[in-house]
Amino acid sequence: MVVREKILDMVVSCFKRHGAKGLDTPAFELKEMLTEKYGEDSMLIYDLKDQGGELLSLRYDLTEVPFARYLAMNKVKKMKRYHVGKVWRRESPTIVQGRYREFCQCDFDIAGQFDPMIPDAECLKIMCEILSGLQLGDFLIKVNDRRILDGIFAVCGIPESKFHAICSSIDKLDKMSWKDVRHEMVAKKGLAPEVADRIGDYVQCHGGVSLVEQMFQDSELSQNQHALEGLRDLKLLFEYLTLFGVAEKISFDLSLARGLDYYTGVIYEAVLLQTSARAGEEPLNVGSVAAGGRYDGLVGMFDPKGHKVPCVGLSIGVERIFSIVEQRMKNVGEKIRTTETEVFVATPQKNFLQERLKLIAELWDAGIKAELMYKNNPKLLTQLRYCENMGIPLMVIIGEQELKEGVIKLRSVASREEVAIKRENLVAEIQKRLSES
Repeated sequence: MVVREKILDMVVSCFKRHGAKGLDTPAFELKEMLTEKYGEDSMLIYDLKDQGGELLSLRYDLTEVPFARYLAMNKVKKMKRYHVGKVWRRESPTIVQGRYREFCQCDFDIAGQFDPMIPDAECLKIMCEILSGLQLGDFLIKVNDRRILDGIFAVCGIPESKFHAICSSIDKLDKMSWKDVRHEMVAKKGLAPEVADRIGDYVQCHGGVSLVEQMFQDSELSQNQHALEGLRDLKLLFEYLTLFGVAEKISFDLSLARGLDYYTGVIYEAVLLQTSARAGEEPLNVGSVAAGGRYDGLVGMFDPKGHKVPCVGLSIGVERIFSIVEQRMKNVGEKIRTTETEVFVATPQKNFLQERLKLIAELWDAGIKAELMYKNNPKLLTQLRYCENMGIPLMVIIGEQELKEGVIKLRSVASREEVAIKRENLVAEIQKRLSES
């Protein structure tokens, strides 16, 4: 939880820095809403037992149904929101890859009609800020556009009915070689070998803004209206990314397809180039750690009149990031404090429980994080060991001598130095020390 909270705090503070407001939605949605929107992934949805009311299912993600439904239902035309919450999927968990049945998602989306590519560029900037801030090592964000892919498929001669099937094959290029992907497209999906080869010439290309220029020069592709729109937008996107100072982290990658069910424009996915940043560590292969894109048609599917609200967003793969950070800490033997206790109230003598309780109440009331042992007469050594094991920095000790003199002993656990402080000055002295540490 300490690792998780630290990561989530960093992610959420970045979202807030960019002006997003928080949103939460119910853990379950109407079953019909979910099964209509996720296509073949519907079998991964958890259904709740019918108890004589509406048929409900646990939410599958935070964007495709919850956010789009919220915008349509409340007739919201503009919103910049973030949402952190649990989602559920009925799949085989593989903890090594950070894949679970119940997991946390972290989403940021910008909804509304704006000038092209400004919100899209900000989403990519946010991804860069978060991944740099988490210090996960080198990363790269692959960018493509749904319209460019559609254009490529069209000029290569793929019938529109096969777009989706071929897309899902291309999406495997990060895990399979081109040879295996080509075999799947020809043998299993019935594509002519020469058509597969033409696609191969395109989808194996990746680069920066120069590749966008190169695609403009492609005589066939530049004749396709969809592809041309996508290329114009990407050119503009790279301009803005250069101004944001993150263009070198972005790669225009024609093999990026991203499941493509509801994306309508720019799509992107962040991958770690090397998760094993230190010598002697086991390399960790966790796939993509953030992804997103533009989905302009989704809100209209929930609106009775079909009113569209253009949207662009991103999702941070926090579960995968948790597993990388935890593995790293295990590898270097880093110990983490699981509590934030600042002061421990102790006594070396018997029958001092009442004095300890009075003292700790003073500390709590002053907003100081404090603990004591739940025993009438604890041994001093046991109390000292507890402080050392838990990494508690300060200890206050009260005994007969201190009570007589109206003082409290303040001990630094690490250096073992002790000083006597007047009882009435104790809170101020503790606060001073904590602010300096």
